[in-house]
Amino acid sequence: MLREGFVCHLGVIVDGAPMVVPTVYGFDADHVYVHGSVASRSLAEGAEACVTITHVDGLVLARSVFEHGVNYRSAMIYGVARALEGTEKLEALRCLTEHIAPGQWEHARRPNRKELAATTILAVPLEEASVKVRQGPPGDADDPHDVWAGVLPMAHSWAPPVTAPLVTHPVPGHVRRRIGKPF
Repeated sequence: MLREGFVCHLGVIVDGAPMVVPTVYGFDADHVYVHGSVASRSLAEGAEACVTITHVDGLVLARSVFEHGVNYRSAMIYGVARALEGTEKLEALRCLTEHIAPGQWEHARRPNRKELAATTILAVPLEEASVKVRQGPPGDADDPHDVWAGVLPMAHSWAPPVTAPLVTHPVPGHVRRRIGKPF
């Protein structure tokens, strides 16, 4: 489940109100890692957090609009967020980078001190989680209304890369290999 996505939503309470922020994530066997600006109020050390990840696999179009739905896979991870520092922070950033763009850590320049100081990396333990899945056809097979019903699958794949202005280097192999591959 975690391996198949790269965008999550981090939910925390900030000043007594819920805040949910989309961000990319990485993970290892023990933690999910999220990152953002040190100015972000959602990235607080010691905050009770809920990290959610959802993959949409298709629209379920039933005979009745009441029975329409979505085929999906989702995970909710609960835990106390811990801010990382030093080599642990750099390793989590490497983990996050390699999850969203395998091979990029070795290809690109590492973050400098100023960039690291401007970035917060939180680790949320993978000890408590809930997973939900909905798959299959509409559940209204006994509805006598005679209209098409079924699933409209959703395909996710990487399109050809668009090179940034002023870049003269060719697209690296680790990026080219992702074209057409699912994410």
